[in-house]
Amino acid sequence: MDTNSNSKNKIGVLLVGHGSRLPYGKDVVSQIANIYRTNEDYQVEVGFMNMSKPSIPEAIRKLANEGAEKIIVTPVFLAHGVHTTQDIPRILGLKNNGHDDDGHSHEGHHHGHSHEDEAAEKIEFDGEIIYTEPLGADSRIADIIKDRVNDAL
Repeated sequence: MDTNSNSKNKIGVLLVGHGSRLPYGKDVVSQIANIYRTNEDYQVEVGFMNMSKPSIPEAIRKLANEGAEKIIVTPVFLAHGVHTTQDIPRILGLKNNGHDDDGHSHEGHHHGHSHEDEAAEKIEFDGEIIYTEPLGADSRIADIIKDRVNDAL
């Protein structure tokens, strides 16, 4: 009996994007999810903080309905910011004290767009949610930049 593949069936992966009125961000996150799906056996969904669908709660609900007992949530953002340290954890129902990892308070932070729809839905999931770091400075990203520069020459 292959217990490893059985446990993989109970793990869902949620890639989180910001969301936009324009389709490009959603398209890119969806394409990344499709590429990731071809290389992994996990259930993979995308969810967006606002404006784009599915929302984060909708994507978690879908993974739960597909049998996920543990969901790994990865923000498809380059670096930490208010969205990764406050907004997404709040949507996920994870504890957040209004401070990011460096101890700076971002209470009252305003950045020109609304997240009203994020508060309308609640997470309905009894399993474990693990929230990862954003993409960060990674040599593979530098390789992509190198390719873009070389293509432009």
